[in-house]
Amino acid sequence: MSEKSILNEIEQNKEEYVEFFRKIIQADSINPPGNEKNVAIIIEDYLKEEGIKTEVFPFGENRANLIALLNHNFDGKCLVFNGHMDVVPTGDEKEWKYPPFSAFIKRKKFIYGRGTTDMKASLSAMVIALSVLKKFNIETTRNIVLNAVADEETGGNLGTKWCLENYLQSKNLYCNFLIIGEPTGFHPLPKAIILGEKGHIQLKIITNGVACHSSVPFLGKNAISMMSEIVLHLDELDDFLPNVQPPMSEEKIKELISATFPNKEHFDKVYNEQPLIQNFVKSLTQYTKSINMISGGIKGNVIPNQCEALMDIRTLPGQNTKMLVEALKKLIEKIGYEVRYTPHSNPEDIFVYLEILNEAEASYWKNWEKSKKLMYLYSLIERIYKKRPFYSLYPGAADAHYYRGSDYCNKTLIFGAGNAAKAHTIDEYIELEDYINVIKVYTLFSFDYLKKP
Repeated sequence: MSEKSILNEIEQNKEEYVEFFRKIIQADSINPPGNEKNVAIIIEDYLKEEGIKTEVFPFGENRANLIALLNHNFDGKCLVFNGHMDVVPTGDEKEWKYPPFSAFIKRKKFIYGRGTTDMKASLSAMVIALSVLKKFNIETTRNIVLNAVADEETGGNLGTKWCLENYLQSKNLYCNFLIIGEPTGFHPLPKAIILGEKGHIQLKIITNGVACHSSVPFLGKNAISMMSEIVLHLDELDDFLPNVQPPMSEEKIKELISATFPNKEHFDKVYNEQPLIQNFVKSLTQYTKSINMISGGIKGNVIPNQCEALMDIRTLPGQNTKMLVEALKKLIEKIGYEVRYTPHSNPEDIFVYLEILNEAEASYWKNWEKSKKLMYLYSLIERIYKKRPFYSLYPGAADAHYYRGSDYCNKTLIFGAGNAAKAHTIDEYIELEDYINVIKVYTLFSFDYLKKP
């Protein structure tokens, strides 16, 4: 068996792999409510035909996680692939050029549908990689594990976290390399290899005032005005946070990206002309905060006694939820309002209520520059895609923090098919060549891993 025979196998069966991908796209797995079992059954049926041990773990209403093992006998060392089966809602389907679950192929070059980029292309490629490797019956003491998960789009507690705690760790599957297949194309840049990602905190803020008739507003306390004060002073939050340096400086990130250009002068020219790239780099070197939803009031002539807002915070490694909430509390108290963590109150109470809705800590692979496996992956991506990739961080959150935070596998990275900017969009699509290329990368990387003693 050789790389050449693997590539020939993939080339000869491209049409079959595209049809499998189409089935995965056409399976409705919108979360909420989930319905990931629709996808898990398709994967299970496909892998069982190849003789690959597959277990589906159902929960809730038509929901499931899936774990597949390439080999039955191994010494515990394994390469893990993680891909989520759920997708975000489609929005108004009338706005789509092609129905979101049609898996429509355009000019034999593009395939459209919800989840094509995020992340059913990479998930399908991981399944195909296992099936290709199984055909060659490689003698090895190592294993490849596919972890197809639910719930990623709503936090991952029922998906990656559950699988980690209830299977991977409990079965003593020792993982010394892990790939998550989120999309890592950042057009106009080439493919990225993601070594760390931001944390994510979703925080509910409720200002509690006192209602009264709007003809005598001074008899009450306007909760919308209270919220306006918080929004107006939000940038002062930085004054209450300890100084935390990003894992990579702006200059370091620019240096890593510039390696994909013919020379530094060319990169500098493109960088200065591309606000998109500038903002991408900026997002990786600082935490961000924004009020993204707000509502308040019950009637046009009533001073509102409540206003509710949703605050979105993206943290750097070294920052955590406790740190951010404490800083926000101090800011609100400086403005002049009491902070509470329970919504119960008397009608005359004036305060601000804080509630954590979602949290995921930032994580980072600290010693990535010493990894020979990573160097091989870099060279493999360059060879298959015919462009140098670049090492970077992720501006969003991903399930990697579960693996790193639990010390299960610090050597966790993100690499996958698709342009990240197309995730969650109307008319989401992916190039079929990108899909086939990522199959080649996953399969060849797995082959190299299995060959090691």
